[in-house]
Amino acid sequence: MPVIESEEHKALRAAVSALGHKYGRAYFTRTVEEGRPATELWSEAAKLGYLGVNLPEEHGGGGGGIAELSIVLEELGAAGCPLLLMVVSPAICGTVIARFGTDEQKRAWLPALADGTRIMAFGITEPDAGSNSHRITTTARRDPATGDWLLTGRKVFVSGVDIADATLIVGRTEDARTGRLKPCLFIVPRDTPGFQRHRIDMELSASEKQFELVLDDVRLPADALVGDEDAGLLQLFAGLNPERVMTAAFAIGMGRFALSRAVEYARERTVWKAPIGSHQAIAHPLAQAHIDLELARLMMQKAAHLYDAGDDVGAGEAANMAKYAAGEACVKAVDQAVHTLGGNGLTREFGLASLITAARVSRIAPVSREMILNYVSHQTLGLPKSY
Repeated sequence: MPVIESEEHKALRAAVSALGHKYGRAYFTRTVEEGRPATELWSEAAKLGYLGVNLPEEHGGGGGGIAELSIVLEELGAAGCPLLLMVVSPAICGTVIARFGTDEQKRAWLPALADGTRIMAFGITEPDAGSNSHRITTTARRDPATGDWLLTGRKVFVSGVDIADATLIVGRTEDARTGRLKPCLFIVPRDTPGFQRHRIDMELSASEKQFELVLDDVRLPADALVGDEDAGLLQLFAGLNPERVMTAAFAIGMGRFALSRAVEYARERTVWKAPIGSHQAIAHPLAQAHIDLELARLMMQKAAHLYDAGDDVGAGEAANMAKYAAGEACVKAVDQAVHTLGGNGLTREFGLASLITAARVSRIAPVSREMILNYVSHQTLGLPKSY
């Protein structure tokens, strides 16, 4: 894995950064206040090939990988306008369909995900399952008369269902040999009968709304199943590892934006005849925040490289650690940025206050830091399992 970015990656960063700053924090904040998605930015990013940079060229994508897609999200975040649905639509859903979808599913979805004309959401979390995906109770059973699938269950904290054309739902089917339930993924179009959504009232400031989903004997054709019915876990984690990498990119971008605002302020704000940035009490915490963000980015790049190289096991470990490191670094950077600005850090002018809540998301979702510590202690260090 190269430690120094290639010229191609540097050029991609510069181009995406220019796009992000063209819109900026003020644009992004306005979309939140208006209760709508950042449609203009999403469409232009798609037109320039950034949304589908990780998808196969033969299906309209850029032929790159999660390494490239994470650069796109990080740079948009660093410009103050992160697109949360990038974590879901091209990264999770696009990756799963590209790796495991049927030819028809690839033709139907990948070009449209790449050019931004279609969006997919992802539903895995359930009210009574939380971090324990083995307790998922959304079940799928075959209708013996037609071969259709019937899905029943509930999902919570699903982003962007109202603007998504379909949701990739994680359900469970019964193994005919053992009778045990195993995970499977289904494409559920937004207007499918029995597929209901209810908005969750959040205090989080974000363009994308959160929903609870109810599936009441939702009937789907046989070809709604993604991939092989017997390869559920492999397919599931093919989507979850990119999700963790992209969440790290989301967090690093937010942290970089907050840090840049604080550094700019610390250079200019003068008290007692000197800029406040000349005092170590201000400068050192900002320097520490920068170091933490840079270290998190290195682990994110490692995770993306391993995933793109086909090392799913190695990527799983690195993606979890990247997500943990990035979440911690983001929260600290945002907190220090707000503290550096003092009262100004809570004003609308500087655009930092809303990040206080948003930064916590990177610690909580899509997997909590405690579950990552469980994973590392058990899987990496070989300590006895604690749960």
